[in-house]
Amino acid sequence: MGRQHVGWVAGAAAAVLVAAGAITYAAAEDSGEPVTKTPAAQSADAGFARDMAVHHQQAVEMSYIVRDRTQNAEVRRLAYDIAQTQANQRGMLLGWLDLWGLPKVSAEPPMTWMGMGDMASGKDGALMPGMATNTELKKLQSLSGKQAEILYLQLMTDHHKGGIHMAEGCVAKCTVGVEKRLAQGMVDAQQSELQVMARMLGERGAKPRS
Repeated sequence: MGRQHVGWVAGAAAAVLVAAGAITYAAAEDSGEPVTKTPAAQSADAGFARDMAVHHQQAVEMSYIVRDRTQNAEVRRLAYDIAQTQANQRGMLLGWLDLWGLPKVSAEPPMTWMGMGDMASGKDGALMPGMATNTELKKLQSLSGKQAEILYLQLMTDHHKGGIHMAEGCVAKCTVGVEKRLAQGMVDAQQSELQVMARMLGERGAKPRS
């Protein structure tokens, strides 16, 4: 699948799922939870929603790339699960920003809400810790079979570690209950997937890069 088609699929998924954030938020309020005032544009709640949406978008892209570069059923299943889960969560995060009437982009560096604005952005397109560089994405697109599987698992391991760190930041700093729970769910699920990916790398004679 080419980058243009990947972008179309991810964009279509976001368009369909973006309302899920408002629905989930409204359901939480209807359940009797205390209603939190709308977060400010520079709050941890808004910052996490913006930054994790970007972080998730790359995970979806990498998963679509490897799906077309290998025939291994287990890797393809993992990639599908990650793509579907993170596309859905991304839709919720963007939906909340719409509900709050807040912009989806910020002039501040990524992760400023965590006090990491000066160190979050890396080189070669890696906007936040754990994100793959443009060079790494191009390399993944050039590989196939076992080589593609190993690089994907290594890149996604780094990606999950960065995502977990950010989600833990939201658990500590966010004020909207439903968002804090989503963040904790990300931590739990991605820690479990890290164990799965470590096993899969070992079966291929490789290991995580860090």
